[in-house]
Amino acid sequence: MIVAIIYLVLIVVSILLTVQSAHVLYLMLYTWDRADAELRARAPDEFLPPQISFSVLLPARHEEDVIQSTIERVVRANYPAELLEVFVICSQDDDGTIKKAEEKIDELKREGLRNVRVVVFDDQPINKPHGLNTALPHTANQVVTIFDAEDDIHPEIFSLVNTVMVQEKVRVVQAGVQLMNYESNWYSTLNVLEYFFWFKSRLHYHAHHGSIPLGGNTVFFARELLLRLGGWDDRNLTEDADMGLRISAMGERVRVVYDDRYVTKEETPPTLGHFIRQRTRWSQGFIQTLKKGTWKKMPTRKQRWLAFYVLVFPRGQALLGLYLPISLGMILILKVPVLIALCSYLPVLLLAAHFLVQAVGLYEFTGAHGLEASPKALMRMAIAWFPFQMVLAYAALRAMRREMLGRHDWEKTQHVGAHRATTEEAESRVG
Repeated sequence: MIVAIIYLVLIVVSILLTVQSAHVLYLMLYTWDRADAELRARAPDEFLPPQISFSVLLPARHEEDVIQSTIERVVRANYPAELLEVFVICSQDDDGTIKKAEEKIDELKREGLRNVRVVVFDDQPINKPHGLNTALPHTANQVVTIFDAEDDIHPEIFSLVNTVMVQEKVRVVQAGVQLMNYESNWYSTLNVLEYFFWFKSRLHYHAHHGSIPLGGNTVFFARELLLRLGGWDDRNLTEDADMGLRISAMGERVRVVYDDRYVTKEETPPTLGHFIRQRTRWSQGFIQTLKKGTWKKMPTRKQRWLAFYVLVFPRGQALLGLYLPISLGMILILKVPVLIALCSYLPVLLLAAHFLVQAVGLYEFTGAHGLEASPKALMRMAIAWFPFQMVLAYAALRAMRREMLGRHDWEKTQHVGAHRATTEEAESRVG
């Protein structure tokens, strides 16, 4: 009897994981598989004259190494300075970032540019959404956007969004974000490809069905919409996903734009420890948002199901991490009926399919950005594939433990500007 129960559990879990993996594969290929989806994802071929004014929020904590370059890129964007205002947001105890930002602001003032200022807060919690809420009342322009402190934005990003918002009458635009330094360490290639498929394909599916967890930056909101929503949930560790689902519950349409030419460029976390803390924060934020229940307010069953599916994903990653070693061990050690052995092997086959798709994605990504996918990078990706899944599973389990313990402190991810070296390499190759 006990053996029969074990076999039943093994079959059920294997089938569930196989179905889930197949669906993720479908989402990864959504814009490649459907011409209409790819068409909806495109950036405009021509830009309209500037009409919309933008307030740019740059939340920063201990970002002394990168903040000045980011301010420079925003201010030098190909958009009228009088239609841009920039707010660098810092906690009062972050003397280093404040000093670097003010140095840059003074330099810009000497050139006659006075549209950048620092907003400092001295209360709790010390995290990104609280900083955004602190700065929001200081904004005055029509559209509020967020960039992270290490972001390399494209000079035409404001022209792109201005055109989309004016032409399509939308009030929320999510533009593309792309990690760049795919050869920095053993996990960076897989991390880069996660972003590639998420922004290039998966988000378009969510937007099409009106249930979208927004990205944390290069997202543009009509200011009056943010004010009506009361800003961000400053206790949520994924305030971006929460905001997206709140907007979806209102029935607000979100336009996702992904064009390799105009992506905001970022970097993978520099160490495994930073990567685990980042993924823990994301997983725990999804758990928080699931418990919060905003997704239940969505008007249709399909929207609610899609939101639930995304938010419960960290638990699925934890389950996959526990299941894969057991499944592989049973395949190698235990003698079970052929049908059960085949069922237990199905999730492994789907993971192999995921790897093949990502291998093709590596060549697409590097080709789009003037980089080169070397055989070494592909080999490193193959070797890292299984450990990477285990790291994601560990981060999900760690998030579940933190949530049970009631720990909601913001674990900071360090930024060192590694993506800028990759971009410079690509530019030199093109040149």
